[in-house]
Amino acid sequence: MQERRTIRIKLVRSLIGRPEKHRQIVRGLGLRRLNQVVERVDTPAIRGMIRKIPHLVQIVE
Repeated sequence: MQERRTIRIKLVRSLIGRPEKHRQIVRGLGLRRLNQVVERVDTPAIRGMIRKIPHLVQIVE
């Protein structure tokens, strides 16, 4: 069976004053709190979501 690659995403900026679309993307990634780290399967859809909000999130090792 093929190994599923994952990516760890951290919310590093506040959502206060951000457009609703950005808030929806952050929530879709499963992030709720500042400095929270979530692990997601590395798919083109997840990468696209990250690409929409690079100023709010960070990829951690």
